[in-house]
Amino acid sequence: MDINISEAESTVMKIFWEKHPLTCSDVVEALADQQEWQEATVKTFLNRLLKKGALTSEKDGRRFLYSPVLTREEWLSQESEGMLNRLFNGQLAPLVAHFGAHNKLSKTEIAELKELIERLDDEQ
Repeated sequence: MDINISEAESTVMKIFWEKHPLTCSDVVEALADQQEWQEATVKTFLNRLLKKGALTSEKDGRRFLYSPVLTREEWLSQESEGMLNRLFNGQLAPLVAHFGAHNKLSKTEIAELKELIERLDDEQ
């Protein structure tokens, strides 16, 4: 499933990945601490996400209940692959080297990467 969502749309999706189904009012309330979006703005995002196939809706009396179709894992995979392709020609090693060269990796993270590489090597 290849659904491109904007940064603002991903803010809305994160609410659904934590809990669903939700009404538009539920989403407005959940976002109140992070965004000052009015209900009309949230409705616009919900409609965009419905059209893209990231959400589904179901009528419940006079309101709609929204649930995610796009999973957080699918979104993370799409986003990380896109970033890797755009910035590092799809290669992971230059990404890790970049972070290492700019002191962005802690000793703990380096140890975790070593452990991950060993585990992946054992699986192959």
